[in-house]
Amino acid sequence: MTSADAHTGEARLRQQARRFLEAGQWDAAKAAFEELVQRAPRDVPLRMELADLMLRRGQMRAASSQLLQAAPLLPNDVPMIAELAWRLSMTGETLAIRACAERLERAPDPPGWVLAEQAHLRWMLGDIPAARARMDLAVAAGIDSQTEYYLNAMLLQFTGRLAEAEVALLETLRRWPDYGDAAVILANLRRQTAATNHLGFLRERLGRLPRDSTDMRAGLTRAKFESAIFKVFDDLGRHDEAWQALERSNALMHSFLPYDADSEAAVTDALIEVSATALSGKTGSTTFDGPMPIFIVGMPRSGSTLLDHMLSAHSAVTSAGEINDFQRQLHWIADVAPRGNPSLLKILERTGQLDFDELGARYLMQTQWRAQGRKYFIDKLPINVRMVPFIRRALPRAPILHLARDPMDVCYSNLKIMFGSASPYCYDMQAVSHYYGQYARLTNHWREALPNAMLDIPYASLVRDPEATMRQVLGHCGLEIEEACLRPELNTSPVATPSSAQVRESIHTRGIAQWRHYEKQLEPLRQALAAELVSNTTL
Repeated sequence: MTSADAHTGEARLRQQARRFLEAGQWDAAKAAFEELVQRAPRDVPLRMELADLMLRRGQMRAASSQLLQAAPLLPNDVPMIAELAWRLSMTGETLAIRACAERLERAPDPPGWVLAEQAHLRWMLGDIPAARARMDLAVAAGIDSQTEYYLNAMLLQFTGRLAEAEVALLETLRRWPDYGDAAVILANLRRQTAATNHLGFLRERLGRLPRDSTDMRAGLTRAKFESAIFKVFDDLGRHDEAWQALERSNALMHSFLPYDADSEAAVTDALIEVSATALSGKTGSTTFDGPMPIFIVGMPRSGSTLLDHMLSAHSAVTSAGEINDFQRQLHWIADVAPRGNPSLLKILERTGQLDFDELGARYLMQTQWRAQGRKYFIDKLPINVRMVPFIRRALPRAPILHLARDPMDVCYSNLKIMFGSASPYCYDMQAVSHYYGQYARLTNHWREALPNAMLDIPYASLVRDPEATMRQVLGHCGLEIEEACLRPELNTSPVATPSSAQVRESIHTRGIAQWRHYEKQLEPLRQALAAELVSNTTL
């Protein structure tokens, strides 16, 4: 066969593979792509397509293998390096993403857009200082896209450069007036006052937006501007107008992103059912001399960012932020592609076959670089409250800290925050009360089934008596109290959550009973929570 014949045959096979994909003939498509990779083993896009197909078929390990084999074959192609890094993040290969970032950073005399891509990869890794340094270079070299402007503003916010972030966001909204995400961050950067606020600016931008409630993109954009306007009205104490804006925002979000109560309840039921299996075997024997993870879990908006910022002020501790490494490694061990609740249910079906030693070892291998020379690093992902028995089995010496906040306080805080599409439960009172009920069922079960697996930390105690509470927290982690832990406003570490501005203040109690500004409007939430909690006690 001549090289021309081989090329023609390969081209036909590529067409055939894509026809199989379009027709949903997954097995035939996979076989065709595997043959193509055999013929062209150095073709990185082919390996990425095969990995995509494998993930679609639920084959996490096989997809990961293809991507890892592609990494050393990468050409000096910035978009391709970034594309591979994104796929590696889906399979939990954090070290390989770091290698992609380092490869990209070797580009000689990079223009602004390449420097911005370097910053984006570092942001993807959670390496905020490195991302900020790259973004500073990108801004100096010249950036021009909406994505670049927004990333610049976010990184300024995360690193505490709030005044610069405000300027960057105003410029972003001047160039792209319908950029809802920028509006949300702008309103939340600081407390809005009668003297200096963005109410007129935001309302003028909202007035330009189309009112077509059937178009999802337009609807979500309007919802984000309404959320930003709520924040300004709330700060100004104009509570009736604030509530009206919040209602409009949440109604739009809920209409496009409905909450699946049955799915959440099914996950809670399955976690409780398999917990005996997850807890019955011997704990993982993973031994290591390197840094120890400290897990912070709980409901979103429970005060976990404040605890993280206080704890990471200790000289032996650093924060890795909200990383999803544990769940990604759990998916890899179970060989289940990450697709929300359905994939978690599939993992739970395989609990008895999971290798917890390997889970712990893989997690540590992928994360210990995050400690930056410290003895401990914080893994602060609230949803890991679902993972308590798995963490305990895989990493028996790792402390788990559970933030517990008053139900009305934490549910109201979720209702008023704009989480985008990530958290459909937080745009409706019945939904957030149901979600809280599932969380309460789960944490109550962990306390009964695995006593002392996690340290409960009441948010009210943390802000009212921070010294006594932090002594307890640090003692649980095997550390002595340090004065810096009581002065989070002096901690200059990056904070990459919606609470990044608030935790740069000194400790205060303003977050307690904030919901009472809207006591009348929130009465349905109070009643729904009461019903949920009564239901939980009678199960």
